[in-house]
Amino acid sequence: MKRFNKVLIANRGEIAIRIIRACKELGITTVAIYAEEDKLSLFRRKADEAYLIEDHRGPVDAYLNMDKIISLAKKKNVDAIHPGYGFLAENPVFARKCEKEGITFIGPTYQMMEQLGDKIQSKIVAHKVGVPTIPGVEKPITSDEDALEFAKIAGYPVMLKAAAGGGGRGMRIVENDKTLLKDFKSAQNEALKAFGNGDIFIEKYIQQPKHIEVQILGDNYGNAVHLYERDCSIQRRHQKIIEFTPSLSITEEQRQAICEDALKIARSVDYRNAGTVEFLVDKNGNHFFIEMNPRIQVEHTVTEMVTDIDIVQTQILIAQGLRLDSKEIGITSQDDVAVSGAAIQCRITTEDPQNNFMPDTGKLEVYRTGGGYGLRLDSGNGFTGAYISPYYDSLLVKMTAFAKDFEKARTKAVRGLKEIEIEGVKTNKDFLINVLEHPTFINGNCDTNFIDQNPELFKLRFRGNEEKRLLNFLGEKVVNETTGNKADFDLPIVPKADCTEMLYGTKQILDEKGPQGIVDYIKAQDKLLICDTTMRDAHQSLLATRVRSRDMIKIARATSVLAKDLFSIEMWGGATFDVCYRYLRESPWKRLEEIRERIPNIMLQMLFRGSNAVGYKNYPDNVLKSFIKQSANAGIDIFRIFDSLNWMEAMKVPIEEVLKQNKVAEVAMCYTGDILNNKRTKYNLDYYVKMAKEIEKTGAHILAIKDMSALLKPAAAYKLITTLKEEVNIPIRLHTHDTTGNGVATALMASIAGVDIVDTALNGVSGLTSQPALNSVVAALENTPRDTGMDIAKLQQLSDYWSSVREVYTEFESGLKSGSVEIYKYEIPGGQYSNLKAQVESFGLGHKFLDVKEKYLEANELFGDIVKVTPSSKVVGDMAIFMVQNDLDKENILERGKNLSFPDSVMDFYRGMIGQPEGGFDPELQKMVLKGEEPITVRPGTLLEDVDFEEIKKQYKDTYKLELSDKDAISVALYPKVFKEYVEYFAQYDEYMRMESHVFFYGLKEGEAAQIEVDTGKSYMVKLVSVGKTDEMGRRPVVFEVDGFRRDIFIEDKKSLSAINKKSTQMAEKGNALQIGSSIPGTVVDVLVKVGDKVEVNQPLAIIEAMKMETEVVTTTAGVVDDILIATGQSVQSGELLITLK
Repeated sequence: MKRFNKVLIANRGEIAIRIIRACKELGITTVAIYAEEDKLSLFRRKADEAYLIEDHRGPVDAYLNMDKIISLAKKKNVDAIHPGYGFLAENPVFARKCEKEGITFIGPTYQMMEQLGDKIQSKIVAHKVGVPTIPGVEKPITSDEDALEFAKIAGYPVMLKAAAGGGGRGMRIVENDKTLLKDFKSAQNEALKAFGNGDIFIEKYIQQPKHIEVQILGDNYGNAVHLYERDCSIQRRHQKIIEFTPSLSITEEQRQAICEDALKIARSVDYRNAGTVEFLVDKNGNHFFIEMNPRIQVEHTVTEMVTDIDIVQTQILIAQGLRLDSKEIGITSQDDVAVSGAAIQCRITTEDPQNNFMPDTGKLEVYRTGGGYGLRLDSGNGFTGAYISPYYDSLLVKMTAFAKDFEKARTKAVRGLKEIEIEGVKTNKDFLINVLEHPTFINGNCDTNFIDQNPELFKLRFRGNEEKRLLNFLGEKVVNETTGNKADFDLPIVPKADCTEMLYGTKQILDEKGPQGIVDYIKAQDKLLICDTTMRDAHQSLLATRVRSRDMIKIARATSVLAKDLFSIEMWGGATFDVCYRYLRESPWKRLEEIRERIPNIMLQMLFRGSNAVGYKNYPDNVLKSFIKQSANAGIDIFRIFDSLNWMEAMKVPIEEVLKQNKVAEVAMCYTGDILNNKRTKYNLDYYVKMAKEIEKTGAHILAIKDMSALLKPAAAYKLITTLKEEVNIPIRLHTHDTTGNGVATALMASIAGVDIVDTALNGVSGLTSQPALNSVVAALENTPRDTGMDIAKLQQLSDYWSSVREVYTEFESGLKSGSVEIYKYEIPGGQYSNLKAQVESFGLGHKFLDVKEKYLEANELFGDIVKVTPSSKVVGDMAIFMVQNDLDKENILERGKNLSFPDSVMDFYRGMIGQPEGGFDPELQKMVLKGEEPITVRPGTLLEDVDFEEIKKQYKDTYKLELSDKDAISVALYPKVFKEYVEYFAQYDEYMRMESHVFFYGLKEGEAAQIEVDTGKSYMVKLVSVGKTDEMGRRPVVFEVDGFRRDIFIEDKKSLSAINKKSTQMAEKGNALQIGSSIPGTVVDVLVKVGDKVEVNQPLAIIEAMKMETEVVTTTAGVVDDILIATGQSVQSGELLITLK
């Protein structure tokens, strides 16, 4: 026996560490070699000695440079070299050189390699000993003619295989001669880079085979045993990703036959050391020898676990000259090899399963592995902060589960994978879980086509990089929005409420008795019924609709108890959808779902624009109907339907659909003018009585007076409601704003007049442009015939909560400090009044704000004194600004306006796209604005084609791989651009609906910590430690602590000079087939087209190489090459724009 003192490992990564550990247990000093690109790798640190191998040809070539490796071994007095797997492991030239220099090669002799390591020669050996092989030609392809001829002999489909290697590299399945030569060249290049040998041979491709391999051990004295089989059928791109033993798909008789054939081949050449004999088993149970790998295999771990034989140590002991039956090895015969239990190995790789397993690169931001009883981890370069380069194999860590039987091992493997947290690069972890949980795998019936034939495996349930995305979100806030400046906010106190109480309210009445039951209930009440608008119109008017679902959901359950006597809660409509998707990055549908669940006893209501639903343009009827149907099913009970011009025709379709859905149809007439002023005859009492009767005829359940501009004075309210109560028989609701300061008075006078319901807002968010104060109205009516019966003390608790919440939204306040009776003069709606000044200033007319208000009056007169509610109010506002800009007035507009292009909203008004105003249009003014364009006189929705919701779903599935729900498809129809941006936002971040609002809007300040909930029962404790100075690339280092772990990220400071001057990498536009992007990060090997070339669908345009694998970039559409933005040798990012077509 020759004892080794020092062993050099001619490899890297996981297998280098595995060999180092085996050597250390045997008391052997280890020497590692590494390329420049591996200088920070873990294996280098674990070795006793480590030396750089410089090779200018590239990072892979350092591990293929035989002369330098042997020279180093001699210089460092190395006794033996272990080649691991890959690189030089199967190179007989290297083994011969080692022998020549007196260095032991830990593996078979070079003669054995020449006979068995080469796939062509090994088939010849198999034939001699009577082991069946796959039909093919047993010599390498030397020319294109050879390739075509050999394929014809074997018969299509054929398999191209690298003669000198494995691991799936240099392998291609070819269906016909059309792609044979292209695939041959590609496989040849890949094999040459991976193994230093480009020989390729052809054999018949066996369809639906199982891949079974047998582990062999042989000593230098002619003794050989097998360690039984492994099932390696789970493969992608011919590379194994899950292996297990024992195989469940073969009988005991087949197992013995396969293992005996493996020994026949090994014994025929007196094989020594470790090797693996590989077979394919067809659907009839016949097995065929395909190759022998004269080296250690990646998947050797599963065999070690079930046999309790350390294969790597045994390799070293055999190389030292020990016999198999020696005391140190302890295998006296085949009977000494016994299998106990089952083992499964999963290869966690840095690959993206949803992008054809393309390798990913980058820094491991988080690396936390699973563990515990029955799990073994073999890691290569797995640690937080490690950089995954594009130069080497994508294997990150091997996890081997061992248990008493296959099913127990499988459940351990699933558990272990779910425990793993890896962020910074994409991995196949979630894909592996899908495989392990698939019924076919559970039954052990997978063949090598299993992955290709089960697309459901690619529906991944978990999103990676959750923690990093969260930190990037916070980092962006801190660096580019708040710059670390953040006020201290008190956490709003959610009042305690007895949530065990059985709640019965208006919702139950509606569910049990239908809308008519609600009407009967209203009519039976003496008390004034109250609607709370806090969750919608109150914050839309005061805080630009910015209040997040989080703040509503937190108080919802307490509201259901403390304000259980509310008639309804308005929580949807108006700008809800636009702001939720555009600014708050949350789903309004989810908001409805969450609030509905927590407030089961009070009716929820929404505001619905007759032709616009919750959007700002006209939609086809099928969109309006579908929206109402989905909303009703999701939890909306009352639909308040209005038209901004009080045009009844625009409200008929939604009224009919609400009635059809058996929900409460509340139809509104918008109030304008002043019924107390006898000089104003257009919108007098008779007008409103007439409209109220028309509304009653539609079948509406409730009549609403919608006073958006707060023009309804207290005395007018009394007069109007008293009259309406005599003229119509349906309940009446009043909706007003408090912009003038008279809101509470108006509500109280309406109450005295007999109004059934009033809209109010909890005092914390009432007044000004919001609704009258709920608490104040309730207090004023105590001990009167209209006493609401609500508990003021309980309402105060709710109000206090909203007062605290409001502090977080200070930046969205309009700045209006008090009510203004100016509203009665100008008739500007509250929300518009608070926004108009900012709009005027944006045009550089801040000094003419008073002029704009005067022109608002004049513009309204020009339009014929119209109802002013969104969107009609916007028309008047835009026209007023336009008139100031162009020095127009009612005297000169017809003349001077001939040569002017009017604002889009004004054009739409005169086109009839907003509707038909009371009294019609001024024909001269309409003609002048439209300049020959013909207006419409019908409801715009009748001219629009139905939206194809299935086509919308298909587009999003094709572009974003996203399965839209029916609700989402409606949102796309309403807001196509906004919803698209919303979806694309989630390519960077997650939904943070559960995040506290002060964190969402302002991030954290240095030293501040927050518990951030991301899912049910799942949260992170995040602390902002520091924000560093801008580096030369314009980035700021931001240091966090997450659950006690330090996390460093870099955020580009958009204000830095470097960022401003930096030319950003152009990325391909997602969904644009004319922009060809790289599917992986890597290096451009070849550009196959030039500008002006015509290309067809699926034509290769370029070749990208990453981790020794070549990937073709193909076009999905025909066209002409317009521009090429890359060159050979250039490094590219994933998604980077490479080529444009036209």
